[in-house]
Amino acid sequence: MSSEASSSPSLSSTSFNERYKDHPMKHTFKTIESQVLEKITPTEKDRNTIETVIKELIIHVEKEIKKTKIPITSTLVGSTAKDTYIRTGVDIDLFLLFSPTTSRETLQDIGLSIGRAILEDQEECFAEHPYIRGYYHGVKTEIVPSYKIESASQKLSAVDRTPLHTAYVKDHLKEEQKQDVRLLKQFLKGIGCYGAEAEIEGFSGYLCEILIIKYSTFHGFLTNAQTWKNGETLTLTSGKISSFETPLVFIDPVDENRNVASALSKEKFEIVIQAAAAYVKNPQLTFFFPNPIEPWSLQMIKQKIVTKEFLGICFKKPAIISENLYPQVRKAVRAITDLCTSYDFTIIDASFHITKTHVYIVLHPQASILSTTVLHEGPPLTLKKNAEEFLQKWSNHPRAIRQPFEKNKRWYVEITREYPDLRTLLKERLTLMSLGKHLDQAARKEFSLLEHDALLTNELRLFWTVWFDTRMSWER
Repeated sequence: MSSEASSSPSLSSTSFNERYKDHPMKHTFKTIESQVLEKITPTEKDRNTIETVIKELIIHVEKEIKKTKIPITSTLVGSTAKDTYIRTGVDIDLFLLFSPTTSRETLQDIGLSIGRAILEDQEECFAEHPYIRGYYHGVKTEIVPSYKIESASQKLSAVDRTPLHTAYVKDHLKEEQKQDVRLLKQFLKGIGCYGAEAEIEGFSGYLCEILIIKYSTFHGFLTNAQTWKNGETLTLTSGKISSFETPLVFIDPVDENRNVASALSKEKFEIVIQAAAAYVKNPQLTFFFPNPIEPWSLQMIKQKIVTKEFLGICFKKPAIISENLYPQVRKAVRAITDLCTSYDFTIIDASFHITKTHVYIVLHPQASILSTTVLHEGPPLTLKKNAEEFLQKWSNHPRAIRQPFEKNKRWYVEITREYPDLRTLLKERLTLMSLGKHLDQAARKEFSLLEHDALLTNELRLFWTVWFDTRMSWER
C-alpha cells in the first residue's frame, strides 16, 4: 500500500477561506462540505483494514504467480493506490503486468486462472480482453492482466495505460487535493453521474482526479463546469489535441489519442452543468446525499398514464453482465424509435427499465393509430427521368388508391399505409431488427407488447415515478 494512503487532512478553515473568500455563502459551503467529508473520508480504522486486505491479496497473488513460472509483476492501481477512495465505496484494482513479448492467449489464460483461484463470487468480465471481478475478504476486487509498458505508445491493449494513470495522479495530485477529489466523487454520486460503466455513462474516478488537477479545487471545478458547452475540450498537456465527437473531451495526459471522458453521455453532461450552477447558487447537503426516491402509488401513476398513450415492449433479461447489456438496450431503444419514425409514428419520448428478470422499453407515441392512407410526394415535373420512374412505379400499384396526379408542379400519389397501427408494426418487424446480439435472441424467443393496466405494475413503479417526477435528485 502506498505511503500516501496514511492520512488525509480535512479541509482546513484557511483552505476554505482561500477557495471561497469572495463568496457570500462561504460559511454554508464550509458547513456542508465538512459534513460530507466527515462521512466519506476513510478513518484510521478503515485505512488499516483495507491496507491489511491488500497486503494479504498481494501475498496470495504472488503465490499464484510463482506457480506459473512466468515473470509477472503485480501492481495496485485505482483509488486505493492513489488514496482518493471514498469510505463507502472502496474497491481494489490489482493489475498483473506481463512482458510485452507474452502472447495474448497466455496473458488471458494465466490472468484468468490467477483471478479464479483467489476471488469469491467471481464473474468473468471483458475490457479488451477478459479479467476476473469478485470479492476478496468481502472487498470488491478486480484482478486484471495487462502488459507492462513505459509509455502509452507501447500499449498492446487498452488497459495497459491504467498503471500509467495511477503514476500520473500520484505525481501530480497534491495531498490536500485528495479531499477535493472525494468531494467531487460524492457530488457526482449524489446527482447520479459517477461511474464510467455502461449502466451510468458518467465520470470515471480517473476523470475526477485529473479534473481536480486541472481546476485545483472542488470549487474550481464547480465554477468552470457550470459554464461548459457541448464539445468542451480540456487538457493538461501542450501536445496535440485529437478531435472527438463527445459532449466533453479531456485529453488523457498519458495518451494524447485518448479521451478520458468518452463514456460520458450528453444527458449526464447536462446534469453536471445544471447541478454545478445550482450548488454554487444554493448549496445543500442533498447534492451529495439525495433523499431516496419514494415510488408513487399505482393510482397516482394511473392518473398520469390515462391521459397519454404508452406502449411497452418486454423481453426476458439476457444472462449477461451489465457492461454488455446496457449498450444493447440503448441501441434497441434507438433502433425501435427509428423504426417507428420511418413509418410516420412520432415518438415523443422513449426510455427503458431493467429488472432482475426482464427488460422493458417504453414508448410514448404521439399517436399509435394513423390514417389508413397517406399522400406520398414524388419528384418535380421538371425532373423528367425521376418523374418517369415515379409514374412507372406507382401507376396501377396495388397500394395506390388512385393514379398519380400533379399538384404545384410536382407528382403525388395517395397510397395505403403499410402499418397504420403501431402495434402491428412492432409485432411484425421487431424480430427482424438488429437490437444487439443478446436482445435479438431474447426478442426472437419471446416478447410482449404492454398497454394500459399491463404497464401498471409494482415492478415499474419506480420507473414511472422517475418518468413523471421532473425534479432533479437534489430537489426531491
